[in-house]
Order: sequence, then structure tokens, then C-alpha cells
Amino acid sequence: MSYLNMKDEELLTVVVELNILLADYHIYYQKIRSNHWNVLGKNFFDLHVKFEELYNDARVKIDEIAERILTLRYHPMSKFSDYLRVSSIAEVAPIKTDMDMVTETINDHKLILKQMGKVIEVAEKVNDEGTIDLIGAYIRELEKSSWMLDAWSKSTSQTLESRLAEVE
Repeated sequence: MSYLNMKDEELLTVVVELNILLADYHIYYQKIRSNHWNVLGKNFFDLHVKFEELYNDARVKIDEIAERILTLRYHPMSKFSDYLRVSSIAEVAPIKTDMDMVTETINDHKLILKQMGKVIEVAEKVNDEGTIDLIGAYIRELEKSSWMLDAWSKSTSQTLESRLAEVE
């Protein structure tokens, strides 16, 4: 008998998508650690600290995603070879420019956000409010980090599009 008031077999689709998200976060985590170790240049201090912040956040999310899978009464994927097989995030060479590191991180965020959307979609179908709540908060946080990295990558002469949302 499940303590979740949901049928275990209905949760399988949620667990599959959560395991893919777990794989994405593991690959992302290692890439961000590599960026932290390998960043050079005038932006070293800013990016060294930012990458550390991002990988610490990813480490927490990895644990929370795995624990959510366990809460749903399944085992999380645990082999790195499986992470590499199912993740949409690709391994890359560790040595690159600071701008390439930021651009690649933003692109990885897009892939993670896409996977989070898939998790939400399947969780909604089975009324898995716990997963929806967890991932919804992750989406907000990752969108904010992406905005900040995107802002960092702009020149100071660039401006935001000057349009206002019209209220009727």
C-alpha cells in the first residue's frame, strides 16, 4: 500500500523523467566544476565564484531529485554510464574561454529547463503535486541564474528591449 495516495505504477512515467533530469544534473554538475577549475582571465574572480555557486546548487538538487524518486518508491539511477547514455547534456572539452563557458552553461540550462517541463507534464497527468512543487521551484531558480549569466555576457553598451507590457 502506498503512503502517497497514488498508484505506484502511475508514477513510473514521472520517475523515468526524474531519472533523466537526475542524469542531466550530474553531467551539468561536472561541467560546472570543470569550469570552476579551468576559468582564466580578467573574469576569473567573478566566474570562479559563480561556477562554485552553481555547482553547489546542482549538488543539492541532485540529492533532492534522487530523494524524490525514492519517495515515489523507486530507485534513482546511480551509474555515471547511465547518466551519459540518457542525458541530453553532452560532455565537452574542459579548456575553453570564459565566454564559451558561460554560453555553454546557458545552453545547458535550456536543456535542463526543457527536461523539467517534461517532468511537470507527466507529474500533472498523475496529480503528483510533490514533484510539481519541487520542480516548479527549480525552474524559477534556473531561469534567474540563466538571466544573470546572460546579463554578464552582454557588453555594457547593450540595453534591454525597451517595451512595456500593456495593461488594459
